Amino acid sequence: MATLWEYIVVFLLAATPWFEMAAVIPLGIVRGLQPLLVVILAFIGNLSTIILVVYLFEKIQAYLVKKKGIMKEDNKRQRRAKKIWNKYGLPGLAIIGPLLIGTHISAFLGMSLGATKNWTLLWMTISLVLWSVVFGVGAYYGIETFKTMMG
Repeated sequence: MATLWEYIVVFLLAATPWFEMAAVIPLGIVRGLQPLLVVILAFIGNLSTIILVVYLFEKIQAYLVKKKGIMKEDNKRQRRAKKIWNKYGLPGLAIIGPLLIGTHISAFLGMSLGATKNWTLLWMTISLVLWSVVFGVGAYYGIETFKTMMG
């Protein structure tokens, strides 16, 4: 039986940048946690930090430029995001970005490339719902298929 603590860990890991839902959801389901609850908590955890990124964008960007010089250089992730942005716009970046560069970076780069807060939040929420369901269903049925094959 799963403890409350295990579900809190799912939420916290999903909220942690670079430890995305793509890892958290399958790990929670493999651990034996209730799949629907894992998907919901991972979604809420990831969305909560996306909201922070979007609403604190200006402060985060100023810090990165001043302290780290990150926005000055054109790195591989930025080039990839710009390519997606130029071809598909914000919807494409929000939907494809989480697989290629991560959800938090997708939201940040969308804002950097001129998207508004409201549109960024809308499209990132749509993306998170989509990927939460995909990872949840994929992990659940993948594990069930594996169990069946193993006897």
